[in-house]
Amino acid sequence: MTFHSSDTGVLWRGDGQTVSIEAWGRGVRVRAALGAIDEAPGALVDVPDTRADVSVEGAVATVAAGGVRVVAEESDYNDWSVGFHTTRLRLQVQDADGRLLFEEITDGGALKLNAREFRPTEGGDHRLRLSLATPAGEHLVGMGLYQQDLVDLKGTVLELAHRNSQTSVPFVVSSAGYGFLWNLPAIGRAVFGANRTEWEAESATQFDWWVCADPRPAQIAAAYAEATGHAPMMPEYGLGFWQCKLRYSTQEELLTVAREYRRRGIPIDVIVADFFHWRWMGDWRFEAEFWPDPAAMTAELRELGIELMVSVWPQVVPESDNWEELRDGNMLVRTRRGIDVQYYFDGQYTRFLDVTEPRARDFLWQKLAENYGAYGITAFWLDEAEPEYGAYHFENYRLAAGPSAQVANLYPREFTRAIADGLRADGNDQPVSLVRAAWAGSQRHGALVWSGDVHSTFEDLRAQIAAGVHMGAAGIPWFTTDIGGFAGGDIREPAFHELLVRWFQFGTFSPVMRLHGDRVPGTPIVDAHGVTRVGTGADNEVWSFGEEMEALLVEYIRLREDLRDYTREAMTDAHRNGAPVMRGLFFEFPEDDLSWTTPGQYLFGPDILVAPVTDPGATRWDVYLPAGAEWTDARTGATHSGGQTVTVDAPLASIPVFHRGERVGAALARLATLPHVSQP
Repeated sequence: MTFHSSDTGVLWRGDGQTVSIEAWGRGVRVRAALGAIDEAPGALVDVPDTRADVSVEGAVATVAAGGVRVVAEESDYNDWSVGFHTTRLRLQVQDADGRLLFEEITDGGALKLNAREFRPTEGGDHRLRLSLATPAGEHLVGMGLYQQDLVDLKGTVLELAHRNSQTSVPFVVSSAGYGFLWNLPAIGRAVFGANRTEWEAESATQFDWWVCADPRPAQIAAAYAEATGHAPMMPEYGLGFWQCKLRYSTQEELLTVAREYRRRGIPIDVIVADFFHWRWMGDWRFEAEFWPDPAAMTAELRELGIELMVSVWPQVVPESDNWEELRDGNMLVRTRRGIDVQYYFDGQYTRFLDVTEPRARDFLWQKLAENYGAYGITAFWLDEAEPEYGAYHFENYRLAAGPSAQVANLYPREFTRAIADGLRADGNDQPVSLVRAAWAGSQRHGALVWSGDVHSTFEDLRAQIAAGVHMGAAGIPWFTTDIGGFAGGDIREPAFHELLVRWFQFGTFSPVMRLHGDRVPGTPIVDAHGVTRVGTGADNEVWSFGEEMEALLVEYIRLREDLRDYTREAMTDAHRNGAPVMRGLFFEFPEDDLSWTTPGQYLFGPDILVAPVTDPGATRWDVYLPAGAEWTDARTGATHSGGQTVTVDAPLASIPVFHRGERVGAALARLATLPHVSQP
């Protein structure tokens, strides 16, 4: 027998491998290496008072925690083709009643298959592949943000890598009753086939995964939050409307917009200073020519009751005052082959700050505290956070935490960590960073993920609904999008007005409601020396699209205000229990099979069902109402039993919304009295 047991798990050695099976919170963590198990970077946090049930009976060991059991069975194996005898270990994952959830594939006999495959790579590391036999009829959700409108991920292949508008968070929830975390930040892929599931890492030293089990997705979310960290409580300013555009180019322009919102009596919580309010990337401060008095600006915004958020990019150029210290201190990402240029933007060749280096995080926070925090600014927009390399040749970059192929997906989490650690050290326990990527555990650092530079199309609007559902299922409860899409919206075109209304309706029922985009036509910006700077897009305020549009958009902002108490409750649930604010139908109705597969719908909090209209010209819309509840149409008051699809009127001014129970009906009353807006 080669099992060594402890109070929390077992260790097995054989077949050249070391396998650790350890209770971790309400789940079980499994690691396997060719040598010793090490403490490689991952997502899990220490969970105190883990309760484990560990048993070893002959060739079988069992580790149980929460509602899951991992059963390890040792067996002898004779490979006559090469003439040797060895010992193998096979793992099964069961629920608390002993029902099989999934298992490692068998050795395959003559096929010589191995569930844990180590393939040597150049430099002494390995390419890893874990092969699991999973239920053929299961439905899968989670995994982060991909630009597709699929709700059920069974049958898909997903790249485990961040790109602009793609976020990899490798936690998946199954309708079979388990949650699975691939606890490796390596570049790789996940294959959710009909006959098996495969997890691959292009470069790693060991396998590392965590599993929990419960038939209730809410309990899986709670166990995952306990294991990887809870989101902070969203500050009050996160519950209302956020105004943003690419870009307010001067202090006076931003203040003029803020004053106008207040003059018109339109509720607003946040206004954002976008990129290039600095002179050089890596300065991390306001440029005096265009932003001459940040102290006066922030003081006026405070009087107006508006929070200021500022953009932070991780790129650094040689012209920045901070370049030499960062370069000489080895605080920048390295290129393994070729010149150290990782991104080109606006005529500038740049390198990225290496936020996996603690000294670099401390340096960044010091600059942000000096140049923004001194004015009371605590909300930061972490753009380019994947990071957005000029070429996604992940194998060609090296971070302080290791080769990029092994640890690249840590980057956005460590970016938000720099902000959260700094704010918490200053006594602020409600950090919020609007960030364009995340990894497992990012939620504990206050990551508010937005879906990146998506286009102003109905196709992209559809994809963002699925993205929000999957991000929530993957344990990131704070999510938002650029209302109207980022690129391609012409404010003069009626077709864009229709899209903007439909996206605004979706944004009203998103975790954070944020208007942003690079609108057409843009305007060039020239400085006092005649140098052309990064330009500004067309106006993007709610009054920028005509009086009829303004009247409707303002009503949706007021509806968001009507929902403030309800939204706060949903944010509290996210903070305490890991529940997503924007959740798939399955989260509340897991026994309804259609709740795992119906696209284009979701729940905003526990009781509001939202079905955004995502086809141009549509005025009627089909809505599936999950079984197990009575549903009331928020616009008409009509009540329907669950377990059926209903077709409702959906003129441009209206979004199909249903609620269960009576407690939110009054907050949704405005949907019955919306002003008319012309259909293009």
